[in-house]
Amino acid sequence: MDQTAVLALFDREMREGARPDGPGAQVARVGAVVRHTGPAHGWNGVVWSALEAADADAAIAEQIAHFTGLGREFEWKLYGHDLPADLGRRLVAAGFVPEPVETLMVGEVADLVLDTEPPAGVRIVSVTDRTGADLVADVHERAFGADASGLRRHLLDRLTTDPGTVVAVVAMAGDEPVSAARMELVPGTPFAGLWGGGTVRHWRGRGVYRALVAHRARVAADRGYRYLQVDASGQSRPILERLGFTPLTTTTPYVYTSR
Repeated sequence: MDQTAVLALFDREMREGARPDGPGAQVARVGAVVRHTGPAHGWNGVVWSALEAADADAAIAEQIAHFTGLGREFEWKLYGHDLPADLGRRLVAAGFVPEPVETLMVGEVADLVLDTEPPAGVRIVSVTDRTGADLVADVHERAFGADASGLRRHLLDRLTTDPGTVVAVVAMAGDEPVSAARMELVPGTPFAGLWGGGTVRHWRGRGVYRALVAHRARVAADRGYRYLQVDASGQSRPILERLGFTPLTTTTPYVYTSR
């Protein structure tokens, strides 16, 4: 993989050329910033910027005014190669709180290890309706200890209005949902994104996460996507590297909560 070329393609297609991620969402370019404004239960934030040191603080203030005016918490997704080099410090000074650093990883679907199957006693079930969305939310809350009501509504929105752009799956051990994940397909681009992969604590380390990655990768291959993209945590990065993903840069969510 030509890492420099793929990162430039990702920036152009998935960040500067970002698309709305569901009903009620809008993407707008304001000067040197591309922002995604979603419903209250959806994702709101800055996906791309090309700022100069002289105009960075004014651009940050403009985005704060926009999202707080809507009563939205929002995220500025800062990538390791974004400029100016001190943009993270400027965001903190403006009131943003950084979350843990993740690694942007990309895999060329044709080169990934896709023969991984779930462990014995586990089956992968496709999510197509409210019942399935409830299972995804249940796993998310147990795996991450976080409220999943927004995720549930977002997933239902996508399944209802544009089901061809999302693939959600749950790993079931008997009647128990033990892992869940989704893949967001971006028509007109070579990229599909893997999101939300989580496994409940007592099922970790058994290969369920790997199996869900491989399952979604096979779906992406069948639908003609060339690349898979993941914002990987420190836990998932080594698994993804063994499956054939390449780290390209870091990405840090800086979160601003309206006061």
